[in-house]
Amino acid sequence: MEKLRNGYLFPEISMRREAHQKKYPDAKVISLGIGDTTEPIPSIITSAMAEYSLALSTPEGYQGYGPEKGQKSLRKAIAEKIYPNMGITDTDVFISDGAQCDIARLQMLFGRDVTIAVQDPTFPGYVDTGVIMGQTGAPDESGRYAGIEYMRCAPENAFFPDLATVPRTDVIFFCSPNNPTGHAASRDQLRQLVDFARGNGSIVVFDSAYSSYVSGDQLPRSIYEIPGAREVAIEISSFSKFAGFTGVRLGWAVVPDELLYADGTSVARDFDRVVCTTFNGASSVAQVGGLACLETEEGREAVRRVVGKYKENTRVLVDTFTALGKEVYGGDDSPYVWVRFPGQRSWDVFGEILEKTHVITVPGSGFGPGGEGFIRVSAFNSKEKVVEACARLTSFLA
Repeated sequence: MEKLRNGYLFPEISMRREAHQKKYPDAKVISLGIGDTTEPIPSIITSAMAEYSLALSTPEGYQGYGPEKGQKSLRKAIAEKIYPNMGITDTDVFISDGAQCDIARLQMLFGRDVTIAVQDPTFPGYVDTGVIMGQTGAPDESGRYAGIEYMRCAPENAFFPDLATVPRTDVIFFCSPNNPTGHAASRDQLRQLVDFARGNGSIVVFDSAYSSYVSGDQLPRSIYEIPGAREVAIEISSFSKFAGFTGVRLGWAVVPDELLYADGTSVARDFDRVVCTTFNGASSVAQVGGLACLETEEGREAVRRVVGKYKENTRVLVDTFTALGKEVYGGDDSPYVWVRFPGQRSWDVFGEILEKTHVITVPGSGFGPGGEGFIRVSAFNSKEKVVEACARLTSFLA
């Protein structure tokens, strides 16, 4: 715990927002920072949860503990609707209370003696859980932890690491569409990643939490679209960012039967033991809501509309920063826009924007050394507030 560089990124931002609000009590702060959804959950989903909740108050409708891996109906729906024709079955799916929780459980499974690689920049949860598990040494001045391979992902290399220069590690954390850069890996890039893992005997933990934001059919939404991926990859995902379940808490992990340790034993068997030992299963109410998202075309269309609203916001953000002459990345296939401020430190840019415009962003350096000089701007807010934030940013940055 003492090796952790500082407080977790997002609580730190919250504290700075509180301090700013005390300084300017009348300011109308607009948050384009933390990736917390703002659109209401579609009523077809909440109605299903409400009906189930009311039934719990009757002898006929009451249910206690459910299976630790999750309700079979939801696991089956995820396998069929999210992973059609990819060889994934309901037995491969583990329902959880969110992808971030699954990251911690997977780190428990891997233990302290593994080596890990992460994209740089990357979601800080992969690194921080590794530090807490004891997989790393102390950080250097740039914030890089000894024992972690940082795979540089920048505009200069199309946000995909040069795998020929990456040393072998036991585990590779990879997020696509990426948080924070917004880059969605191409089919060829993921094929390189799968081949690299197969050649090195590594396990890829593929975070697809933002896959519903991928536009069109040219880019893969799952690593299991790549041949051979079921032998090397675990995929984690969540209902948070496409169905508004950030507070409801529901996610899943896919651990295929084909994924084996070097001695031929099953990774899924051990993960099942971790889940059954540390977790009593996701909320049954949340699982009913998850099923309502997937089992009917009405539910699927409802969540598509929610995603569409956030994608409209990203277009406003991209157009605004582009008009201001900034280098802008992401936005097409994710709810995040990644903006470069050459020669400036990320926390300084964050502070100046907050001070002058009362708009919350996220400093890129919070996602790793490769994020220095960037900020991440989130589309998770109402269209009205995004437009207002862009007007303030234009006034300040023009």
